[in-house]
Amino acid sequence: MITQLEGAVFGTTYHIKYLDKVNYQTSIDSLFTLMNNSLSTYLPTSDISKINNGDSTVVVDDLFVEVFDKAKRIYKETDGYFDPTIGRLIDAYGFGSGKEKRNLTEEEIHELMIGVGFDKVKLENRKVYRDNPNIEFNVNAFAKGYGIDIVGRFFESKNIHNYLVEIGGEIRARGKKYDGSWKVAIEKPNVDGTRSIQKVIELEDESMATSGNYRKYKLNENGEKIVHTVNPKTGMAHESSLLSVSVRMKGDCADVDAYATAFLAMGMERTKEFLKQHPELKVVLLYNDKENKLQEFVN
Repeated sequence: MITQLEGAVFGTTYHIKYLDKVNYQTSIDSLFTLMNNSLSTYLPTSDISKINNGDSTVVVDDLFVEVFDKAKRIYKETDGYFDPTIGRLIDAYGFGSGKEKRNLTEEEIHELMIGVGFDKVKLENRKVYRDNPNIEFNVNAFAKGYGIDIVGRFFESKNIHNYLVEIGGEIRARGKKYDGSWKVAIEKPNVDGTRSIQKVIELEDESMATSGNYRKYKLNENGEKIVHTVNPKTGMAHESSLLSVSVRMKGDCADVDAYATAFLAMGMERTKEFLKQHPELKVVLLYNDKENKLQEFVN
């Protein structure tokens, strides 16, 4: 029997399907609460919010430690294109939980960049130390993926090996449905508000995450698009020809969630170079060519 659960979490919706007759809704709700209490920048009482506000007495939990270690690894792998210390820039551009600054000047961006750099943050004995009080640690870029992993591991602890967990479009699938494999869709990067399918992927014990700038953006006073993916190297949030990145692998959803964010900041060419060194990652890159026609790169 397949059980289906759905609801709202992390500012978005979730859909869960698994082959078992027991309803684990209460347990899953408890896991989401633990996640929020540790890692939500939207919750003033969470550990991460307290740390960002300068509380040096916070002793973090296992969830925080795993997320921190994973973020540090991917930060190093991607040469800083995945950087969880860009929280204040995200806020300033209006895509975070803090105050937005309209039409950021170059000077303001330069000032905010002083607090960017995950190499300026360390975790020792379950306490976080920051070189600079302006550093804001923000793991929202892969929190959905990590929440999905926590639910998936919970199922596996209950000996459930056929399931699909989706939060806000990120997915972890294991085993099969009762009627075959798990199939998921990648959307076309439509900018007119409509939704249509670009490609259907069969997931075989894989996780998949998609990141795109075509829907979540603002316009500045010059009418230029300000997108929600901030380049941690420059502090800029300008639109590029790379519209959508989908990454999948046989591993954790948090990882592919972080890679998708990094690739969008890297752009096409750097991403292709990175993929040569990481054959475990499979991608679908959707981009506009020089004639502004939608193209697809699949490895």
